[in-house]
Amino acid sequence: MTRFAKILALPTLALALAGCTSPSQFETAPVVLETPQGPVTCQLYTKADVSWDRAIDRPETMNVQQADALCRNEGIRRQKT
Repeated sequence: MTRFAKILALPTLALALAGCTSPSQFETAPVVLETPQGPVTCQLYTKADVSWDRAIDRPETMNVQQADALCRNEGIRRQKT
C-alpha cells in the first residue's frame, strides 16, 4: 500500500464507522406534550444532545417547526433534571 493510499484509508474508515450510528439506537419512548392546539408527540433521544429531538405527530394547526421546537425544549428541560 502506498503512503497516499494509507492517508486516504484512515478518513474512509472513520466515515464508514460513523455511518454505523443511527438515531434509532438512542430513542426513548415517545413523549406526548399537551399544548393549547392539541397534543404533540415527541421522539426524544439522548439527554446529552437534543439536536435529534423532533415531533413525530402534531395538530394540523401547528407547523413542523413549532412542533419540533417544543420537542427540543422538552429535551432541554429533561437535561436539567
